[in-house]
Amino acid sequence: MSPPDPWTVGRLLQWTADHFKGRGADSPRLDAEVLLAEALGCKRIELYTAFADVPKEDQRTAFRELVRRRAEGTPVAYLVGRREFYSLGFKVAPSVLIPRPETELIVVTVLDLAKQQAGKGILNVADVGTGSGILAVTLAKNLPTAQVIATDISKAALEIAAENARQHGVAERIEFIECDLLDGVPPERTFDFIASNPPYISLAEYEKLPREVKDFEPRNALLGGIQGTEIIERLIPQAAERLRPGGHLVIEISPTIREAVQELLASEPRLQPGPIVRDLARLPRVVQAKRVFS
Repeated sequence: MSPPDPWTVGRLLQWTADHFKGRGADSPRLDAEVLLAEALGCKRIELYTAFADVPKEDQRTAFRELVRRRAEGTPVAYLVGRREFYSLGFKVAPSVLIPRPETELIVVTVLDLAKQQAGKGILNVADVGTGSGILAVTLAKNLPTAQVIATDISKAALEIAAENARQHGVAERIEFIECDLLDGVPPERTFDFIASNPPYISLAEYEKLPREVKDFEPRNALLGGIQGTEIIERLIPQAAERLRPGGHLVIEISPTIREAVQELLASEPRLQPGPIVRDLARLPRVVQAKRVFS
């Protein structure tokens, strides 16, 4: 009897991708590659030159445990403890949302608006509901003159955000405040930009989310209330109060609440609604408004 085929890198990837596919994973091959690279302690691209290699037993054991947890629904980002956002690596944990590509549109929008203020000097930025700190850190990295305040109601989230700020060398320009929206920010602080990816999922929409989102990601960072607009409704007047004349509010939303959010913005006399930014699926994803001069 011939010996069984060895569990090479290539064979492990193929079996695992098929296993994940059978369980309905959206990106089975990518998941398999990320988890195997984690178990082997290498970069994912290095797997492509190692298909014939046979991992050590302890590496296969670590990989099997990752595969088991992924098959049970744990998101890959939580298994490896990191996620890329705007070409930067960020630490993540179950206390914070996993960064999504759609949120990069907030960064793009703010950076485009900031170009119009080139030469102004220090830019004061607020990131409301910072989570893992992706907006605060990315904006600080790309706006060298920015001074950022990042708020979150979760102490655990702020600890991760602060670690990400230190990792990317911008901690000295970001102040983290544990509070609800802008409630804990000193009243004299005003801003050129207020950016936020707030909880905006309605209760009905939340119930339809994939199991791996509902079961593993923090509910209070997703659910925006029964209608999904409750937190945004509180944020808009706070932002109008704190924005400097000509300053901008930039918020990520669910496409399902676009009209409701537009009505909220239109009802705030201190803000002038701007164009809606659409994501790659052509769905309305980011709304913006400008503080009027008065």
